[in-house]
Amino acid sequence: MMSCFHSYREPRWRCAIPEHPENHEDTKDTKVHEGGARKVLGLREPKWVLTWCFFVSFVSSWFMGMIRKAGSTNVEYASVIMMACVVLASTTAMAQKTSLSVGLVLEPPGLDPTINPADPIRSITNGNVFEGLTWIGEDGKVVPRLATGWTVSADGLIYNFALRPNVRFHDGTKFDCSIVRYAFTRAAAPDSTNAQKPFFAPIKEIACPDPLHAVITLKQKVGNFPYELAWEDAALVAPNTEPGNATHPVGTGPYKFVSWRRGDSVSLIRNDEYWGARPAIRDVTFRFIPDPLAEANALLSGELDAFPAFQAADLLPKLRNHAGLTVTIGTFPIKLLLVLNELRKPFDDVRVRRALAYAIDREGMVQAFGMPGTTLIGSHMSPSDPDYVDLSRHYPYDPQKAQQLLAAAGVAPGFKLNIALPPIDYAKKGGELIAAYLAQVGIDATLTPLAWPQWLSQVYAQGAFQATVIAHVEPNDLDIYARPHYYFGYHDAQYAALFHEYEAAGDPAERHRLSVALQEKLADDEPNVFLFSLPYFTVLNSKLHGMWVNRPISAIPVAGVSWEK
Repeated sequence: MMSCFHSYREPRWRCAIPEHPENHEDTKDTKVHEGGARKVLGLREPKWVLTWCFFVSFVSSWFMGMIRKAGSTNVEYASVIMMACVVLASTTAMAQKTSLSVGLVLEPPGLDPTINPADPIRSITNGNVFEGLTWIGEDGKVVPRLATGWTVSADGLIYNFALRPNVRFHDGTKFDCSIVRYAFTRAAAPDSTNAQKPFFAPIKEIACPDPLHAVITLKQKVGNFPYELAWEDAALVAPNTEPGNATHPVGTGPYKFVSWRRGDSVSLIRNDEYWGARPAIRDVTFRFIPDPLAEANALLSGELDAFPAFQAADLLPKLRNHAGLTVTIGTFPIKLLLVLNELRKPFDDVRVRRALAYAIDREGMVQAFGMPGTTLIGSHMSPSDPDYVDLSRHYPYDPQKAQQLLAAAGVAPGFKLNIALPPIDYAKKGGELIAAYLAQVGIDATLTPLAWPQWLSQVYAQGAFQATVIAHVEPNDLDIYARPHYYFGYHDAQYAALFHEYEAAGDPAERHRLSVALQEKLADDEPNVFLFSLPYFTVLNSKLHGMWVNRPISAIPVAGVSWEK
């Protein structure tokens, strides 16, 4: 790693190389330190850093020679230095137009979305590294991706997908029907850890009449099958590279994986052999910054070019007033919940769950969060979903009624509740407010912060928790309440039957009617305390174009992003 800096005691630039470069795993993606040339210029490869340093040295020496030759005064010296700064600034701007630095709150636990549900994985890889047969655009509509189109049989059981020709994985593996059959068979396998494994359960058979056609026969109708195949859980992976995708993902997308610097960043580079349009951005770095103040400072200094899903509402005015930054507000299917483990008493009693809903002043929480655009919800559906029905008044704030329900359920004052919190700002702030409200009805809540991998393992995978504050970000995910083994343990035969009817429906009006019925059922049963839906703020450099304003799926696609010329 090389760093360049200006000496204020001597009018020249210096470049330095650390004595032990072997300590860095990947020289191309070495972490940037204060004053480092890469942080300032967006340069990443050593050969460009060397070129830059030699260029700066040459220009500086030339200007100093002119000064000495002409016997320049201090004013002339200042003018020359200003000219040099203009040259440096313009060169910097040129360099930035080929690179992009995006901030994320959480570091992913892995990089394979087909085996792990973590949202940071999808933020980095969905639509960038991995692709599916279909894709969900910013407008929420399903469009072809690695399939060029499809037909459906009259009975809704047979889907014939025409596959895109001349597509290759980043390692050169050819994409064809055998890849589709492998990926979906793997996702449905008994030992699969795919978060959306139920999506693949209805598949009866995948036939390959030729390399560029995949015929998928279903056991029963799935009215939204192409939509489900657009989720990154249905990303198409090759058998020869799939075992290593968790640490070195290999897909067919517009960007190739370069490196993962644990605790710091993931770097991607443009796939110049991509089947689609060539991205304008060559190098993309996703940096992990969990502290809101550090996030804001990185944006203000230009260290970060964009931060999607920015959640520190108190810092937004400062960012919005900065001349070089733009703040956009969009929609995202995010549902903030107090999740209750119904496999543990007393949460198997609906009276207790309803009591907690009455005990929490959700309007007060919204005011405390201070995020304009936050919307109360009363069921597991985001207001951005076209099937959304407003049930937010189902449990108005009523501490007295909460105490009555708790007493009827045999929950005595002083009941101890442990609330597990993932390392996200909304969870910490929400947990503190919830604990204060619950204390008013006699519940002694303890907040337990967990690291993200620990939360995924302990809470999501093992179900070893009483309650947790978490945001579900998947779109239209009513199916999780019909799953027999989901982490919060809700089981209701009536809901499962209703969902089965909804899943098979193909008519939009019928699907809407059934969706409303499902939302109303959840509002009545209150398996979790449904709090509110957060807006989707993105803070970005004002010269950056093409970043999604709305986020209908878990993805931060950058292939369409470019710098203003």
